[in-house]
Amino acid sequence: MLKTILNIEGMTCDHCVSSVTKILENFSGVTEVTVSLAENTATVSYDELKTTPSEMSKAIENDGYTVKNR
Repeated sequence: MLKTILNIEGMTCDHCVSSVTKILENFSGVTEVTVSLAENTATVSYDELKTTPSEMSKAIENDGYTVKNR
């Protein structure tokens, strides 16, 4: 298992946190997700054989947010 921190711009409320959390939890291999509105981050534990931070970032961006430091 690996852990990554995604820096997400555009989250403004608890609904945004919920939306990003659901996107990330739907990835195969993701075992833990913590999204922080205050820090504008998502901390994700995942199986590197099943997904990548780049794939997760693209899905978040497809929902209208911006991910930095991919």
